[in-house]
Amino acid sequence: MAAPYKKLSIRKFAKPVDSNTNESRYWKGFKTKVKLKEIASVTSICFSPLAPYNFAVTSSTHVQVYSSKNYQVTKSISRFNDIAYSGNIRNDSKLLVAGDATGLIQIFDINSRAILRTMKGHKLPVQITKFAPVKTQILSCSDDKTVKIWDISGQEPVSVLEGHQDYVRAGLISNDNPHLVLSGSYDQTVKLWDLRTNTCTMTLTHEMPVEEVLIFPSGGTVISAGGPIIKVWDINGGSRVVHSISNHQKTVTSMCFNSIHSRLLTGSLDHHVKVYDTKNFEVVHDLTYSDPILSLAISPDETHIVAGMTSGSLTVRIRNVKTASNHEKKQPKPGTYQYFIRGFNHSGNKDDHVIEAKRKERLAKYDKYLKNFQYSNALDAVLRPNTLPVLTVSLIQELILRDALAIAIAGRDETSLAPLIKFVNTWITDPKYTSLMIDVSQVILELYSPVIGQSSEITKLINILHQKVKNEISLQKEIAKVIGSVEMIFAGGALRNKTNHQITKK
Repeated sequence: MAAPYKKLSIRKFAKPVDSNTNESRYWKGFKTKVKLKEIASVTSICFSPLAPYNFAVTSSTHVQVYSSKNYQVTKSISRFNDIAYSGNIRNDSKLLVAGDATGLIQIFDINSRAILRTMKGHKLPVQITKFAPVKTQILSCSDDKTVKIWDISGQEPVSVLEGHQDYVRAGLISNDNPHLVLSGSYDQTVKLWDLRTNTCTMTLTHEMPVEEVLIFPSGGTVISAGGPIIKVWDINGGSRVVHSISNHQKTVTSMCFNSIHSRLLTGSLDHHVKVYDTKNFEVVHDLTYSDPILSLAISPDETHIVAGMTSGSLTVRIRNVKTASNHEKKQPKPGTYQYFIRGFNHSGNKDDHVIEAKRKERLAKYDKYLKNFQYSNALDAVLRPNTLPVLTVSLIQELILRDALAIAIAGRDETSLAPLIKFVNTWITDPKYTSLMIDVSQVILELYSPVIGQSSEITKLINILHQKVKNEISLQKEIAKVIGSVEMIFAGGALRNKTNHQITKK
């Protein structure tokens, strides 16, 4: 008996790219100018959103920021205990966030490279870290199968999104809807989350481990990449697949849009970067590289394409933008007056590298003392007359964070201790500062209780402090009585209303 008939599926191959079109000529204008070398695979590339569009490269245990003018390393951040991942620059180009293989998330000041925040909440490597459109929040995706949203000012996540069954290796927050989160996982699914309810509103099955996800600004179209296949989803039309593209021969590892989202660039382990028209998702150009591609990015002004390889190579393709003024402007003849003043009103070209003259910051005295770990002098500097109380309170809080409050208060004589006790007496009854002043007064009493009776002035100030605390306790007791009376009145009124309602109902 003959075998049952089975219909064979026919694969649609990509149309050959016409190299004579304006589109191809445009992308051919990106010529390889610089080849850089990292010590390990380049796992992430992120351009600064602001000019001059420097780019951060994540490789091994460091994140390096390269200049887009001379392609030299301007900043190198290596304060990681293990392999670093996903160095991402904030929209204002002031902060950088990155995760590592220990599950740690760190936020850095790009200029000083100082660690501003450290978040501990993931149990396994954090492969994705990105700043949200709301500058105070961060997205993280981890191999512990969770997606978390963090607030920069805190140490705990504000949202924990659980539902994936395998490593989460892709994620983003929509620029147009900050409540919408997209994540992709090795469990072959893409999930759409609503941060208002912390629930998954839609699950898309890619059928292969997902390496990268993107979303159009309108929020109605999602792109997922996993294996050699790229899928385009219409989430407003019932989460259906409108395009399934398989022009790559190996796994697609990275995707990015151009500045106006009219072109999609994809990098793959097959050594190719393909450019798609986002209207019909047909290939309009193909770039070939020497090694498998792990990361890819295009600059906001579309003059640089940077690709990171598994071998640690970093290839920068540059498109030279020629301005008419460079060719049409006639230079004055040497020896003439115009030649002598030719640079007086010259503002420079767009591509010129401008060196900014940075003024040396003048630190306040307390800042200088803190910088030199002279905590006692720093405290004296903010206890002087006419100093704003908020400044004094801020320095005391900084001393507490450094575990140096006792060091700053210890070893004082009558003259230097009196201003501190006067400050405590002045602000201990202010609700904003009460808890902090209590801490300071406890340290003072612990350090100087054996010698308080030896100085009449200090004894007098301590007695004033004691009386203020005693009066405040009495006041709080009276307030508690009043609150209790008011609560009884409200409770009685509520009971009467309930009784009247029942009588009326009967």
